[in-house]
Amino acid sequence: MLLNSLPFLGFFLIVTIVWFTVPLRWRSVVLLGASVWFYVSWSPLFLWVLAVCIVAAWGGGVLFGVPRGPKRVFCFVASLSLPAGLLLVFKYYNFFARAVTQISGRFEGTFTVPVLNLILPAGISFFVFKTMSYLIDVYTGKIAPEKSILNVANYIAFFPQILAGPIERAGNFLPQLSVAHVPDPERFRDGLTVLLWGLFKKMVVADNCATVVNWVYAAPSEYPGLALIIATYCYAVQIYCDFSGYSDMAIGIARILGFTTMQNFNRPYGAVSVGEFWKRWHISLSRWFRDYLYIPLGGNRVAYARWILNVMIVFVVSGLWHGANWTFIVWGGLHGCYLVGERVLSRPFSVAVKAFGLVKYSRLLTALRSVVTFHLVTFAWIFFRARTVTDAFHIVGHLFDNMSLTALNLFRQQDLVVAAAGCAALVVARLVTAGRGSGRALLYRWPQWVRWAVYAAMIVAIINMRPLFQSGFIYLQF
Repeated sequence: MLLNSLPFLGFFLIVTIVWFTVPLRWRSVVLLGASVWFYVSWSPLFLWVLAVCIVAAWGGGVLFGVPRGPKRVFCFVASLSLPAGLLLVFKYYNFFARAVTQISGRFEGTFTVPVLNLILPAGISFFVFKTMSYLIDVYTGKIAPEKSILNVANYIAFFPQILAGPIERAGNFLPQLSVAHVPDPERFRDGLTVLLWGLFKKMVVADNCATVVNWVYAAPSEYPGLALIIATYCYAVQIYCDFSGYSDMAIGIARILGFTTMQNFNRPYGAVSVGEFWKRWHISLSRWFRDYLYIPLGGNRVAYARWILNVMIVFVVSGLWHGANWTFIVWGGLHGCYLVGERVLSRPFSVAVKAFGLVKYSRLLTALRSVVTFHLVTFAWIFFRARTVTDAFHIVGHLFDNMSLTALNLFRQQDLVVAAAGCAALVVARLVTAGRGSGRALLYRWPQWVRWAVYAAMIVAIINMRPLFQSGFIYLQF
């Protein structure tokens, strides 16, 4: 069941009614049953993988959550290794097996590592990272171990988040399970508004951009440079609206049920640096890597050369997290290089701005920095989206070949127009809310008839402007 499908709508209505009807003592059972049902609709063969992570988190937390003892470290390592090992086997074993075989062949070796016929369990990257964060937070004393396995299971398997996040922290989610949530019209309104905005971004903007992107990136050698550029810009919009749309839907669904979950996007394409971009994009993952990898490696409190190594490790691992493919490794490496380059150039840039008297043009400089950051990020998306590194380098090498406007005839005009209209709606929403807090807060201050007109316009657009072919959520494959 996709979050933007009619079956899910029926499922969610039933869950909401039952959730607010049953006594408080049964709600954990209801929520877990809903999450298991939802996950089984996606990956019935791998329910055991989810169960292993839940048991490892709960059992490990109970075992090493007691006062320090000689076996505490062993219990922590063992419980952490179980979910991490499952992720490594299912997602990365074949990648590394093929890499070892290829390296052996280059040196005229005959060493061959067998590959396994594995299917990737749905959402494994997300619920394994939630499991690991829970175990680390308990071990380091940030949170107390949860005694109820039902609560641990609901944290890890919470159905709006299990497939594509956000990667919620246990310290935020677990206390909310003991709250007696009651139907709240204001919370319903807020949740439905976020949910509707997510549906609009996904079904109107992202899916229409996807039709353009899929054609070009399926066979990039058959398209001229202008078509490659258009498809790359469309992908930058698609992946943002697709993933942030899913996050909005997950946040809205949780809000309706009474849960406050973390924000996962904060207008990332308005960032003035790549470093700021990563504070706004997939925030839950960025913070996970910051807290559990970057800081333990030493962060920026180390020598300059070691800091560069730390940054590159984090971003290469981040690339691998997205997929077992060299394209993702290159994408992560590019972002690592961007951050290192920004640090190297930050001081000379500041000196140049003062020397040339450009301080008085600070707004223009901020706008230019945003444009440059957006294009650096968009350039890296080429490697993220391309099927192979070879395809990616072909696209990079032919971006400016044949810039004739006749390339527009290679696309369906309807797809381009609808995608452009959706992008325009996002830009208008961004401009209207600039400097005024959240868009929802501004919307709620408007007259009721204006709010309902906005809601109606989004619903009409979702019904009439979505493409016939609905693409799945991009991050479900990770």
